[in-house]
Amino acid sequence: MRTGAQLLVECLMEQNVEMGFGVPGESYLAVLDSLHDVSNRFRFIGCRNEGGGSFMAEAYGKLTGRPGVLFVTRGPGATNASIGIHTAMQNSTPMVVFVGQIETSMRHREAFQELDYKAVFGTMAKWVVEIDDADRVPELVSRAFSTALSGRPGPVVVALPEDMLVQETDAQPRGLIKAIQAAPSSEAIDKVMQALAVAERPVIVAGGGGWSRSGAASLTKFAEANNLPVIVTFRNQDVINNYSPSYIGEAGFGIAPEIRSFLDESDMILALNVRFGETLTDGYKLFNPANFDKKLIHIHASEQEIGKIFTPELAIVSDPNTALAALAAQQPLAQTPWQERTVAGRAAWEAGLEVRPQPGDVDMGVIIKYLSKRLPKDTIVTNGAGNFAGWGGRYLHYGDGKRLLGPQAGAMGAGIPAAVAAKLAEPHRFVLCFAGDGDFQMTGSELGTALQYGAAPVILVLNNGTYGTIRMHQERDFPGRVSGTDIVNPDFAMFARAYGLHGETVRHTDEFEAAFERACASNSGGLIELVIDSEGISPRTTISELRARNS
Repeated sequence: MRTGAQLLVECLMEQNVEMGFGVPGESYLAVLDSLHDVSNRFRFIGCRNEGGGSFMAEAYGKLTGRPGVLFVTRGPGATNASIGIHTAMQNSTPMVVFVGQIETSMRHREAFQELDYKAVFGTMAKWVVEIDDADRVPELVSRAFSTALSGRPGPVVVALPEDMLVQETDAQPRGLIKAIQAAPSSEAIDKVMQALAVAERPVIVAGGGGWSRSGAASLTKFAEANNLPVIVTFRNQDVINNYSPSYIGEAGFGIAPEIRSFLDESDMILALNVRFGETLTDGYKLFNPANFDKKLIHIHASEQEIGKIFTPELAIVSDPNTALAALAAQQPLAQTPWQERTVAGRAAWEAGLEVRPQPGDVDMGVIIKYLSKRLPKDTIVTNGAGNFAGWGGRYLHYGDGKRLLGPQAGAMGAGIPAAVAAKLAEPHRFVLCFAGDGDFQMTGSELGTALQYGAAPVILVLNNGTYGTIRMHQERDFPGRVSGTDIVNPDFAMFARAYGLHGETVRHTDEFEAAFERACASNSGGLIELVIDSEGISPRTTISELRARNS
């Protein structure tokens, strides 16, 4: 006999879970006790906030393709974690969240920290379940991992009542779960090639979650063999080799005019694993559901995404890697009259990489050019949310194993935890995080997690003294009426040094290279604060100035 908590941990070991993230809580003490018995096989990463832990689990899942595992306590712990759960859903990232719950006998009395998890997470997770009976732990944990991995990957929330965790059971754990994925038929692949053969201005739009490195390679091979242009969705630059002549850019926020025109003028869209959300459609102005007039072939891992907004002429339910392997194996088309269009699209993208001189003493254009040459080919780039993220997303090339871990949900604070998780999962790879000043302060305390567990990323904090994206929108919609967007910041370099990282501040462009090399040389990671000017916005109000102003 064993307890429900012991059985839960045994089930995790059967799923080859080697690492999990979280904040300890009294509602799942029995699980923490059981994890003690497998400390030689499982690494529990104790985070500083459940939100930071959920971002780490999401990043781990996206990077590895295996479900990121998170443990949080009930009530406030669960609600703190919701930001990473929502991010995992919009990123299509496999994730399993174990959350403590009140005893079953106390339900519906608003007990201490009681929540109805199905009501709270029902719209932001693939599945939510509460395990009431210890005998059902193997069944429901197996289903949780299968659900997280299969079809469109995503987060699953599993609630663990305290009394269930100490129940005794003789149930046995189940074996390793493998993702259940549909594959395209040969007839469907033939129809794709036939549709391309009669198209005049086709374009591939690729994105979503669940891509493997081989899938990305197959996409590159297929596109190049048929001279097809490829546009990726928001923060999905790493689903194709950006050095390929077929890659022509990203359809994200602030979509480039040339990309918008290219999509608008296309007569056929081969949509690979993408959702037709607000970002891709430019608020449904680019692709209007009322008068959508393009031939659409939609290949997606989930049947729920196909036909949800636009009705395709050809619908194929398949994970992207299997579908692209099949397409890449086809005989290339003999005629590709759109070849010159692809070349022009690539040239327009490359021309758009030229950065005009930036205002202020720190020129990010110069810095990003240096980073493009300096970064290792297999670098992992992370970011939170804000205009600053465009530097790493737009101007760095992703290919040869380079990865981008960014929140498609636009969640501020994601970059620091993602960098910590990436460094823990892949300690021998270089990890670079782009963070804004406001963005950093959402989860900067996770540097404590980095310190404790030996993660050593390099972090660039772009400090312009404002919530830049919102300030930009204010200036556009309500000119001259700035409200609520100014930030008074700490000394970020000193903050980093307090957590054991190398930290320094760069106020002039020519200081950056030496500072970056020192940060890279640090065994504990490094943080460089870049004091920048954003279109005339004051880079920073100092603490002494604030005190003088308030006295």
